[in-house]
Formats: sequence, structure tokens, C-alpha cells
Amino acid sequence: MPEYSNFETKAIRHQAERSHNREHSVPIYATSSFVFEDAEEARAMFAEEIPGNIYSRYSNPNNDEFIEKLCLLEHTEDGIATASGMAAMFCSIAAFVGQGDHIVASRSLFGSTHQILTSLMPKWGVSHTYVSIDNLEEWENAIQPNTKLMFLETPSNPAQDLADLEALGKLAAKHNIILSVDNCFATPYIQNPADFGAHIITHSATKFIDGQGRVLGGAVLGTTDLIKEVRFLARHSGPSMSPFHGWILSKSLETMAVRMDRHCDNAMELATELEKIDDVAWVKYPHLASHPQYELAKKQMKKGGGLVTFELKGGVERGRKFLDALQMVSLSANLGDSRSIATHPASTTHSKLLEEERLAVGISNGLIRVSAGLEHIEDIKKDIFRAIEVSA
Repeated sequence: MPEYSNFETKAIRHQAERSHNREHSVPIYATSSFVFEDAEEARAMFAEEIPGNIYSRYSNPNNDEFIEKLCLLEHTEDGIATASGMAAMFCSIAAFVGQGDHIVASRSLFGSTHQILTSLMPKWGVSHTYVSIDNLEEWENAIQPNTKLMFLETPSNPAQDLADLEALGKLAAKHNIILSVDNCFATPYIQNPADFGAHIITHSATKFIDGQGRVLGGAVLGTTDLIKEVRFLARHSGPSMSPFHGWILSKSLETMAVRMDRHCDNAMELATELEKIDDVAWVKYPHLASHPQYELAKKQMKKGGGLVTFELKGGVERGRKFLDALQMVSLSANLGDSRSIATHPASTTHSKLLEEERLAVGISNGLIRVSAGLEHIEDIKKDIFRAIEVSA
């Protein structure tokens, strides 16, 4: 297969090998297992002496195509597909730590990732230290002799704070620690953490990778030696992606560039217009000049992403009235859909955090997160601005 240098072409033209049917679009391999030519081939595959498919819990052509394509787009060597984004997050942590180990993590994490660190990892004797996402000194001071992993998401959910990936990559190399980055919000079209020194990149493919709210899925990508550890964990614990979802997500990557351009353009215009409204207390969007890390965002993000965060004057009650007044924009805990979505994180996605924990990472009680969809921007603005007016 020829090599291509452009994102769009890689996402479309990298496909699994055609069968004797000479299909143009890769079929769905809806099979639980695969057959061997003879006993020796079976032995050699199980011994990992030769490549090949054994059982769909281990690998499947649809999932392999999805991961190979995603590795090309993220500039990584290898990866595995998982049944959900949180399966990917768990595997990307659990594969590298054990009894007595320590993790340094940004305190600005998705609620379920927070639960992995605070509720699940301690059961296996793994401790953690939270640090401010943008304070390099805190990151370095938190490193202990038993620190095995540095974990973060950037931009953060939902506060839209950024980590300096290049600085953290150098810090991880200095201390010989694995740097793991959740790149779900930015997507490989906007940001490539591996280029800045990250060893592991995780995705909830449920979000912008699928892009249409259809399926669950996740991915863990990275260097060959590290993914070997993740694959061992996944192979024996079984968070496998279904072939059908692998097929859908591989197809979704073909339209990612055009979709993300529209998501980002809509989000940028929405954020710009929200800043002009008196009833809006503040707006955060990485590529707004008002963002406190605007220069860093321009350096490591091709565009600003599809999410806009803001707060209405009047706090949580005003925020609830605003949500109830929306007519087109959906109320959902998801994001990255073709449909615009509004979320109140304090009462939904981050409701398990204590109030002081939410406030420490910029999640105020009245914060609203909007995932800008693919509708016409004038219709998105009309619904949101009308709801702001009605909620006053």
C-alpha cells in the first residue's frame, strides 16, 4: 500500500487487505474465532511466532484496521481497541502499575477517570498525587521514587485548561516515567501528543471519532513495547471492541477531518459571540485570545476543538433555567456528536466529586458545557441566545 503524508488521505485510504471478493469497502468480520491451516500454524500463532487472527477477543480485521489507521493519524507504533473509552482509560493505567506504585495525575480529569484513581487503584495498593494541570513545578515536586505514570487530559474536561505537552514530555523523559495523555477532546486531527513526548495516548472513540452518537469504543495507542503490556492485560481481562463497532469507527475516521473543521468553526463562532453577551460571566475556548493559555493552545492545537464552556450570571439556578429553555440543542452527558449538546457537569458528569474538588479544577456550579455540533451555526446560536434571554 502506498504511503501518504496527509491526514485526510491516510484516514480514507488505509484499509484492510481485500479478500478474493475484491470489495471496495471492507466487510464486517462478524466471527468469534478464526481457523488455522494446520496444527503447526495454530501452535506458532499462540506462541506469537507468526501474526494472525485467533479469536476476536484478541484481534479482528475490523478492529485491526481501525487501530492501524488511528496509529497513522496519532503518529504511534501500535495500539489496541477497547469496548468503551473508560475501558481504554483503565487499561492505560492498570497495565503499568502495581502494588506500591505511584501515579502523578492532573486533578482536571473526567469524573470516571477520577474514580479509577481514587476508588479502584487504592484497592491494589496504587497511590496517586493530584497536581494542577498547568503548573510544571507541581508536577515535578509530586514525583516520587515509585512514580511509574504521569496521566492527564488536555484540554481538560470541562474547564478547557491546557497542559504544556512538550514540557511534560521532557519531564517524563528526565525521570524515566511513562507519560499518558487522554487526547479525546482534541482528536488526532487537532493535536498529536506523541510528537511532544507522550508514550501512551488514549481515546474515547465514542466522542468525536465516531462523531454521530452511535457506538461506544476506546483506543490505547503508543510505543510497541508499552502496548505489549496493555495488550496482555486486555487479552486476559476481555474489554474487547466488537467487530461491528470497529467497522463503524474505522469508517468514521474517513470523515473526521471535514467534521472537525465544522465542529471547530462552529465552536469558535459561538464562543466569540457569547463573549459579547452581558449576561455571560465568562467564556473559555482554547483558540479565543481571552483564554489564559492562548499561546500554548496555538502552539500545540491545530484548531480550538468542538467544546465551549461558559457561565451565565445568576449561578446554578440560571444555568438550569437556560438548559430547560433550549429547544434544539440536546441535553445529554455525551459530546462530540453531530448534534449540538449542552451539559451541566456539576450535576451530571462530575457530580461524584466534592464541591471543593470541582471548584479546584474550574467547574463552578453554574458552568455550562456546549459540544458544538454540525448544524448550521446560525441555528445553534439562535437556540442558545434565545435560551439565555428566556432564562433571565
